Amino acid sequence: MSHEYISQSISVVHPITVSHGKNAEVWDSNGKRYIDFVAGIGVLNLGHCNPGIVAAIQDQATRLTHYAFNAAGHQPYIDLMARLTDFVPVSYPVSGMLTNSGAEAAENALKIARGATGKTAIIAFDGGFHGRTLATLNLNGKVAPYKQRVGVLPGPVYHLPFPSVDTGVSSDQALQALQRLFSVEIDVNEVAAVIFEPVQGEAGFLAMEPAFAQALRTLCDAHGILIIIDEIQSGFGRTGQRFAFSRLGIEPDLLLLAKSIAGGMPLGAVVGRKALLDCLPKGGLGGTYSGNPMACAAALATLDTMTDSNLADWGELQETTIESRYQRWKAQQLSPYLGRLTGTGAMRGIELIDAKGAPASAQLTQLLATARDAGLLLMPSGKARHIIRLLAPLTIEPEVLNEGLDILERCLANLD
Repeated sequence: MSHEYISQSISVVHPITVSHGKNAEVWDSNGKRYIDFVAGIGVLNLGHCNPGIVAAIQDQATRLTHYAFNAAGHQPYIDLMARLTDFVPVSYPVSGMLTNSGAEAAENALKIARGATGKTAIIAFDGGFHGRTLATLNLNGKVAPYKQRVGVLPGPVYHLPFPSVDTGVSSDQALQALQRLFSVEIDVNEVAAVIFEPVQGEAGFLAMEPAFAQALRTLCDAHGILIIIDEIQSGFGRTGQRFAFSRLGIEPDLLLLAKSIAGGMPLGAVVGRKALLDCLPKGGLGGTYSGNPMACAAALATLDTMTDSNLADWGELQETTIESRYQRWKAQQLSPYLGRLTGTGAMRGIELIDAKGAPASAQLTQLLATARDAGLLLMPSGKARHIIRLLAPLTIEPEVLNEGLDILERCLANLD
């Protein structure tokens, strides 16, 4: 798909034009139906055109489509921030601000961390992804294609290996790398914050080791270093509970939110310890479109639906269905390219590898095309683009989930 009036620097995975969608299904401009295991890259946990969210947007659009909160307050922003502070499962008083996107949330978190600590250095992780703006590029643990040809990036930023069963990096190894960093690269007293995803998205759904997270929390507390947890993709029920950081046994100082916060409307947020969010001078935070009333209305409707019981039920359905299918495929030796099942809970990836254990990137490219032809949309991930991200809406009907996995099974069996 190529349009001369759209930047050719934008990469599009599937050469189709989507026309409309309903829950976990979409149709292209030719009327062809697809089961959607992409869901806007994790934006549509509650599905396409969720009726409650659509009704909330329509109602809000008749009363107030926009007002800049920096100029005058509006009720949807006020109501949403109150609801979010209750929805985030932490033990301390929460404050926050709304943004337009996840990258904007990350940028503001960096400002807050600098303002609160008086320090500038940030520690991030190999494989991490936090956005495409200039400052967030340097946080990303991958050069191509994000950091190519853009020159010197804002910093200082230092990267550590990501400890996970899926990377083969143990908690002890990552802690040793951290100690080396403080011994060789930078004084621990110059570090403002550590930022990480509890389950890395772009890297292929790699879950952080809880033991490392707990040791990191202890070290950061001892040295006045903030922990910024990026739940832009893993949050709002993606793993089967509100946020994935709860699986680590720690609390963040700052939490980044976006993607499924508002059912497809552009919205993000930074929330965290109230003292941190209040540290900058008046006017230090904000934005013209940040917290648009219609996006806030959509987010409020999202929170109405994301009860703990719903999230648990949806998460269990996807987790058990995907795990049982994968185990059956492994037992059947469905494909010589079938590697590990990555991730945790309902946030799962399927790795493709060759006979030597190397990434089977060409086979994943083939799989994307054959699955699309058969009516299933998939999303690649991983440093070598060799891991399938399974991002079906949490609300997907069981029969549609199984239909999609049937297609995936047939396509995996026919890889060459």
